[in-house]
Amino acid sequence: MIVHPIDYRYGTPEMKRIWSEESKIKRMVRVEMALLRALAKKGYLSEEEAKEAKMKAYKVTPERVKEIEAEIKHDIMALVKAITEATGCKWVHFGATSNDIIDTATALQLRDSLKILEVKIKRFARILAEKAVEYKDVVCLGRTHGQAALPTTYGFRFALWAAEVTRHYIRLQQLKERLLVGQMSGAVGTQAAFGKDGFEIEEEVMRLLNLKPAIISSQIIPRDSYCEYIEFLANLAATLEKIALNFRLLQRAEVGEILEKFEAKQVGSSTMPHKRNPIDCENICGLARVVRGFVEPQHQSAILWEERDLTNSSAERITLVEATVLADHILTKMIKVVSSASLNLENIRRNLEMQRGLNLSEAVMIEMTKRGVGRQEAHEILRQAAMRAYEHNSSLLEELLKDERIMKYFREDELRKMLKPENYLGTAKERVERVVKWVNEVIK
Repeated sequence: MIVHPIDYRYGTPEMKRIWSEESKIKRMVRVEMALLRALAKKGYLSEEEAKEAKMKAYKVTPERVKEIEAEIKHDIMALVKAITEATGCKWVHFGATSNDIIDTATALQLRDSLKILEVKIKRFARILAEKAVEYKDVVCLGRTHGQAALPTTYGFRFALWAAEVTRHYIRLQQLKERLLVGQMSGAVGTQAAFGKDGFEIEEEVMRLLNLKPAIISSQIIPRDSYCEYIEFLANLAATLEKIALNFRLLQRAEVGEILEKFEAKQVGSSTMPHKRNPIDCENICGLARVVRGFVEPQHQSAILWEERDLTNSSAERITLVEATVLADHILTKMIKVVSSASLNLENIRRNLEMQRGLNLSEAVMIEMTKRGVGRQEAHEILRQAAMRAYEHNSSLLEELLKDERIMKYFREDELRKMLKPENYLGTAKERVERVVKWVNEVIK
């Protein structure tokens, strides 16, 4: 019976494949076979025995492992018995403890997951940078506190997001060194079963798996690196939710500046035929909260008794899998949303002009200060003019033209020029260009 939405609704096939039960078992078998080859190199068994065991070991199935586990109540020992049964090799799991196999196999899963995430993060950053260039001259209303603010450009918004996503790419690169490590250290980390060969056996196993050995571990690899990984996914999810939330805000009927793609036969509501709901962005926002929710249980899983206890195991079967699958899911969906979204240039201009120049009060205040009025005095004069415009439902220009305190410093044509949004964008265009250049250098 399928009960979890990841099984039938969320997640990409490529990421779910990595974290499937069959994939986990295959990777654990791979770790056991790497251990046999390392043992053979040290003379514990022959190279031929190790090769023969490797050929037979991949016949082990999840079904057989489950059958054995149902009897003996230990998952890794069930795997070991199944491998031994399939290969006839008496050296399987020699010197290892359960988490030597589990944690090292998990590192293989994490490595493959990061490859997928890395490609998609780079693609997303590149798409955002392209949009920043495409829209760098599209002037729009900036908003702070949900209220009209200075003008900005859509290119500037996309550049902000491109820079943030690129920082996630940088974090991913930095994370690899600490996260992608394995161990072959025995029951409490001392490699007692391997004696003086411990370091060499561990290093050979990791060489065969293309991993680095953890510098030190007890019975498990310390979980601070897992915490960092989940924090990375949570941080990425927060960025994705922020972008999706802003798309939703800008798609509101009374704003209508940006539109999530709506398919020809798509239905928005079961009762209101006209609806075009931003369902992908809403899906992203909802699942991003779930991803961030795994931060606390993963941190709790790092706090264990002495060399280890088992409280982390059950939690990590959920935290690592679901956080990874869901983060990949919403990243994939956000790429689709941004790639296919469209801007309504008419509504963008309408919303800007609806402010009747009020959102450009700073431009006049700054120029007044340059012409000799104290900055605070200029602020108060403009504040009063703006409040009158609100009260009279008039434009800022109309109120300025009636104020002698202002008109003794400006001509009407000067005020009109200052109140054009295109004339008060500062270095917005140049900042976009600088960000796009940096993004392309980082993710090349």
